[in-house]
Amino acid sequence: MKPIENKKTVVIAVANHKGGCGKTTTVVNLAAELAKMDLSVLVIDLDPQANASLHIGKKHPSEVPVTCAELLLSDVEKLPQSIYDDTYIEGVSLIYGSLNLGKAEDELKDEVPRPSEELREKIKNLHGIYDVILIDCPPSLKLLTSNALAAATHLIIPIESGSQYGMYGVTDLMKLVEKIKRINPGLELIGALLIRHDARQTVCKLIEASAKELIGKLIDVRISTSTKVNQSAMAQTSVHDIDRTCKVSREFKRLADVIAKQLNLV
Repeated sequence: MKPIENKKTVVIAVANHKGGCGKTTTVVNLAAELAKMDLSVLVIDLDPQANASLHIGKKHPSEVPVTCAELLLSDVEKLPQSIYDDTYIEGVSLIYGSLNLGKAEDELKDEVPRPSEELREKIKNLHGIYDVILIDCPPSLKLLTSNALAAATHLIIPIESGSQYGMYGVTDLMKLVEKIKRINPGLELIGALLIRHDARQTVCKLIEASAKELIGKLIDVRISTSTKVNQSAMAQTSVHDIDRTCKVSREFKRLADVIAKQLNLV
């Protein structure tokens, strides 16, 4: 893998320590839509549950010799072995997650001098190779999420708009972001992404107002509730490939268009 001279690589962490808020759905479908723009895309699955890997990977994470866990704890020479170009979504490469990430997190804390910066060190050689690297974060504010934020150039915060608990703990996340900016001052917030949003519902209106106040920036796209999302996960593909005409598919396409334009990717 040789970097392309002057090629800009955007590293987007998709983070929120609330479970079930659409992190993996966002990563997978945004990756698919960006790849359709002829951009080279890598997904890094930093979640021990490995849902992104189970969604788009052709191997089970337990069968993969070098997952993100092994990469974090080894020398950078293992980086090429950790990248799988053959996935269920054309144009999207994958570094698998695994249950071992929980153990890796503990080992990083005990054995590495700068434990929050290990992922950044491991993937710095990928800058200039991929157009976009998307990091799927675990539902926690511990060391794995810190590593993602330290390695990222940009951040998306998915918020479950249709839940009264959608903003739970967001203040803590924003505090972590400010803390990580001490070691990664260039980290830029793209914005909060409202998921399962229905503008007719009072709870969604309240969550939207709270997100704007606490996070400060909303992405100008709303992702609706749709059974197509679960169907695509079961079929191990993107919503676009399940039904390109459905509303949620068009929303993810618009999300990719907005981000690509904002970050000068196209």
